[in-house]
Amino acid sequence: MTRAATRIGVMFSETGPYSVVTRSMLNGARLAFSEFAEQGMVALEPVVVDPGGDLRRYSELAAGLLGDGIRHVVACYTSSSRKEVIPLFEKHDALLWYPSHYEGFESSDNVIYTGASPNQHILPLIDHLIRAVGRCGFCVGSNYIWAWENNRILREGLNARGGRLIAERYLPVGETDVGKVVAEIVAARPDFVFSTLIGDSAYQFFRDFRAACAAAGIDQIRQIPVASCSLSEPELEAIGPAAVDGHLSASVYFSSLDTAESRGFVARYAAAFPDGPAVSADAEASYIAVRLLGEALAAVGDDGVPAVKAAVSGLRILAPQGPVWIDPETCHAHLTPRIGRSNAAARFDVLAEAAAPVAPDPYLVRTAPRFALATRAPGLRVV
Repeated sequence: MTRAATRIGVMFSETGPYSVVTRSMLNGARLAFSEFAEQGMVALEPVVVDPGGDLRRYSELAAGLLGDGIRHVVACYTSSSRKEVIPLFEKHDALLWYPSHYEGFESSDNVIYTGASPNQHILPLIDHLIRAVGRCGFCVGSNYIWAWENNRILREGLNARGGRLIAERYLPVGETDVGKVVAEIVAARPDFVFSTLIGDSAYQFFRDFRAACAAAGIDQIRQIPVASCSLSEPELEAIGPAAVDGHLSASVYFSSLDTAESRGFVARYAAAFPDGPAVSADAEASYIAVRLLGEALAAVGDDGVPAVKAAVSGLRILAPQGPVWIDPETCHAHLTPRIGRSNAAARFDVLAEAAAPVAPDPYLVRTAPRFALATRAPGLRVV
C-alpha cells in the first residue's frame, strides 16, 4: 500500500515590503519539494499560504496550518514573524523550520534553524571591516529585533577592537523616505555604513545614498562602503544598475560559488523559476530546510516531532554552499561563513570564506564580540 503524502506547511510572503526575498525563499522550498517528487524518496504535499508581509496574518495562518494537523512548517523571513508564531508551535508541539539568517539569542525545542547564526555572519563581517575598511561605523536599520540585536553585536565588536559607532538610526519596515538619514551619514563621513534595513527601505536607501554621495563629491564605494548581513542577489536586482555594485555582504552562500553543487543548484533553480527572483542564500536556506526535513521523514517513516528531530540531528547533506548539518544541542546548522562584494552584474564576488563549516553559536557564549573577537571569530581565508 502506498503511504499517503505528508503535508508540509510553507509560509512565505509573496507580496508585501520584503517579498523580493521571500519569493526566492518560497522558490527554494518548491525546488526541494519537486526534487523529492522526482526521486520518489518520500511523498510530500506542500500546503502554501501567503501572509502578505502582515505580522498578524502569520499567527492566523500558522494557527490554521497547525490546527489542521500539520506538524512541520517551513516558514518566516523576519525575526518579528518568527517570534510571533513560535508560541503556537510550542503549544501544538510542532516544528518550525526557520530558513533565514538571524540575530541569534534564541533557542526553541520547536524550531530547526537552517539560516546563519550571528557568529556565522556578523562576527566575520566585523573582522573584515576592521581589517579592510575602517573602525568607524554608522548603523541604519529597520525598526525591529533583527536590526537592534545586530547593531548591538556590531557595537560591542567595534568597541572591543578600538572602533566606534557614530550613531544608530531606525526606520519603520517599508519606509522609503530615507533622505534625512542619508544626509546625516554624508555629513558624518563614517568609514562604513552597516545596514540592517530590509525590503523596499533598503533598496531606496542604497539608491539615495549613492546619489547623495555623488552629489557631495564622495566616491561612495571606496570612501563609505555599505555593509550588510542580509543583502542578496534578488535585492541587488531590485536596487537597480545605478547603485548595485560595491556593497559588502556577509553570508553563507552566494550564487557565484564555483562548485559543482552550486552550479547545479543555480541551473535547476533558473530552469524551474525563469521569472525569478534570483537564487540567493535565503532560497538556499529554505531549500536546505526542506531537504533535511524530507530526508528525516524518509528515515523515520512518519512525521512525529521527537523522531524527526532525532533523525535530522544525524543527517549531513551536501548543500549548494557545502556540507551542512544540524547541531543537536542548539538545533542550529553548521554553515560556512563568507564575505562577498556586489558587482555590476547584480551578483557577488567572493572575497573571503571559512575553510570549513562553522559550528553555530546562537548565544555567542563561545564567540562573544566583547571577548577577544579577533581570535575567536571564524577565520576567513582570502579567495
